[in-house]
Formats: sequence, structure tokens, C-alpha cells
Amino acid sequence: MSRVRSVEGVDLAILADWMDGEGLPPGPLEEIELLSGGTQNILLRFSRGGRSYVLRRPPPHKRRNSDETMRREARVLRALAGSPVPHPGFIAGCGDEAVLGAAFYLMEPVRGFNPTTGLPPLHEGDAGIRHEMGLSMARAIAELGEFDYRAIGLEGFGKPEGYLERQVPRWQAQLDGYSALEGYPGPDIPGLAEVARWLDEHRPTDFRAGVIHGDFHAANVMFSLDGPELAALVDWELSTVGDPLLDLGWLLATCPDETGHGVGPSAWPGFPRPEELLARYGERSTRDLASIAWYEVLACYKLGIILEGTHARAFAGKAAKETGDLLHATTVGLFQRALRRIAA
Repeated sequence: MSRVRSVEGVDLAILADWMDGEGLPPGPLEEIELLSGGTQNILLRFSRGGRSYVLRRPPPHKRRNSDETMRREARVLRALAGSPVPHPGFIAGCGDEAVLGAAFYLMEPVRGFNPTTGLPPLHEGDAGIRHEMGLSMARAIAELGEFDYRAIGLEGFGKPEGYLERQVPRWQAQLDGYSALEGYPGPDIPGLAEVARWLDEHRPTDFRAGVIHGDFHAANVMFSLDGPELAALVDWELSTVGDPLLDLGWLLATCPDETGHGVGPSAWPGFPRPEELLARYGERSTRDLASIAWYEVLACYKLGIILEGTHARAFAGKAAKETGDLLHATTVGLFQRALRRIAA
């Protein structure tokens, strides 16, 4: 049993009272384990009344939109119940910030592992399994993108009209907003303006709206302990109704490129080549992949700006300097990758 007795941001007594009100099994909270914390969202695993739970809520130093993000995560997980897309099972959610100081929800624990922290012996020792793991990622987002979002209760979850046109100005505004953080000197990202200009000049003219995960890469998936299948897509905080091809672009932008470097799975031997990922996606999707390079460049642009946010927060003392420096270097690498993709 974990020795955890208190968690910043989670009053265990108040949580137990709230669970009672939701009709969940009563009893003491046991086997409490903090899975993450600090500047990231809090994940707390525990058991109660013979059932296991994982609680997810924003960090103690919340971002401006943290609570709304948590409410959206809960909504999309609830909508995906019973679907073939692997995801954590939703149990209950609380959008009232007054209960624990932030919106939060409870989900089923996922039996699996994240590949960025290492591979189990079965996967480490079988090149075929490692290869199929990457292909299963492409298949999962293809299936997610094929959903009729209205049919699963996600009408109004996003604003598909003008989605592609909004991307560059929306994320430029996000980057500009980091200047409000004390001590942040502003972005030093070579290629920033050039990538933004190329995206605006080469934007696809139309798309078919669907559900997107929004942050799809190896750090946000869990695999089965018994084979190459995905156990769950996790961290749905950027999910929305938009252009599902952005998830594919995100996967391509983070997998190893011609230099052998990537974000997330770069140390994962046997990861499929980009053309293999495209082929597997195409087997499960009816979408036109002719403009996929644009989506890969957009993914580099968007993810780079998101990661730069932690760099900016580090200047303000809201994130570790080492983490901020590492993510800034990743941002620079993503923009270099985008420039190589544009040149190609």
C-alpha cells in the first residue's frame, strides 16, 4: 500500500463525500498512489469499496483554461463509451470547481504501459510486435476520425466551420500570451514566421469534420501488456471536433524522421516508416491524404508552441527550469523538422 496520506489539490475526505453523493461504493480510500503532479495534471490512483479508480484534475497552479479543459475531457470520454477506440473508461465527473478547487473526473485504471518509459520483455524482444505497435496507433486515430460526432453526443464540442483557417492565428495568439508570464523574454524559435506563412499559403481548401484527440503521440498512449494492441489513448485535453487528419499529422511529426530523431518514440526500435503509417491509416479511413504534408507541418507548429508554454512557465517559477529548457529544445527541433518538410 502507498504511504500517500494527503495530496495537494485533492482533499481526500471531501472526495470521499462527493463519491458517496454519486452513489459509488463506500469505504475508506486505500492503496493511494500519486501517478503525476507538479506542473502537469494530477493523476491519483486509489481503491475504494472493492473498486479501483484514477482521479484526474488540473495541477495546483492551474492554467487559465484548466477547468474547462477537464470538463471537456470528461465529456469526450463519456461519449466514447462502448466505441472501438481504446480509451480509459469514464466513471464520474465533477465540473464544480468549488468541490476540490478544480474540475475533475474519475476513470477506470488502464492495464498497460507507456512505451516512452521502456518496453516490457515481450515487446523488447519481438521486432514484429514493436512494428505493429506503431501501426496500431495509426489504426486507432483512423477509427476515431471516422465517427459521426453528432451521433455520439458531441454536437457543439468544437467549431468545425473555419477550423483550418483559425489554426495559425489561434496558436500565434497562444504564443503571444506567454509574454504575460513574468521573466519570459519571448520566443526564440528559428523559422517561426516562415512556417506560419507557409501554412497560411498552402492551407487545404476543405475538410470533413470529426473528433480529434489533438495531442496524439507515443507519450499519450498505453499498450497492452500482452501484445501490440493499444490499451488506451490518454490525455484528451486538446480533443475537439476539427480535422482528424491533424492527428495523423501529429503522429508523423513525432515519429523518427530521416535524421533518426523524433518526439516520443525516437528510442523505439522498429517504429514504422511514415509511408507505412499512411498506408495503415488509409486502410481504415475514407479521408483524402493528398495534403498530409500540410498537417504534419501544422502539427510541428502547434506542438512546438504548446511545449514552449512550459519553457515560459519555467521563467515564472511555475515549472522546473530543466524541464522548460528540454521542451524549448524540442520546440526548436520541431520547427527545424517543419522547415525540412516544407523544403521537401
